[in-house]
Amino acid sequence: MSEASSPDHLPHYRVRPRFKIQVPLTPQEVAGKFKAALDGDQASCLGRVYPTSVRLFLPYEERHYWSPQLSLTFEEEENGTTLRGLYGPRPTVWTMFVFFYAIIGLGVLIVGMIGLSYISLGKPGTILWWVPVMLVVFLTLYLVAYFGQKLGHKQMITLHRFAEKSLGMTIEE
Repeated sequence: MSEASSPDHLPHYRVRPRFKIQVPLTPQEVAGKFKAALDGDQASCLGRVYPTSVRLFLPYEERHYWSPQLSLTFEEEENGTTLRGLYGPRPTVWTMFVFFYAIIGLGVLIVGMIGLSYISLGKPGTILWWVPVMLVVFLTLYLVAYFGQKLGHKQMITLHRFAEKSLGMTIEE
């Protein structure tokens, strides 16, 4: 399978795709495998390994604004370790979009309250024309995020394959 194609089990365009699998290793072994893979000469990703989590991202020269990162957490269970993965943008990108969504939502709420107050007082509620405008801005922002995620999809596959290679197993959603 080529690097550009997507494995069947990897979600295409979903907000912050995630997975959960059970591995027959201890959390220390999982952390050790990722540390060894990241320290290797052929590592296609960078990352940080903590006792109960790993964060993987692409080398600086391959990153762009829409580059994803993979956050993995692991918990010890009776039969091994539960590994949870979450793909997402860098925290600054995620925070920016949440901030803009909140501003638009607050704007719709305020304009809606003012416009409906005017109407209840028998005055024209022309300010309500701003609601569809803000909804168009919201939709535009959503589409920008969608296409940004599409631009980072190949890199998400790279992160996924690196995690699979590090553990020596296939990770399915």
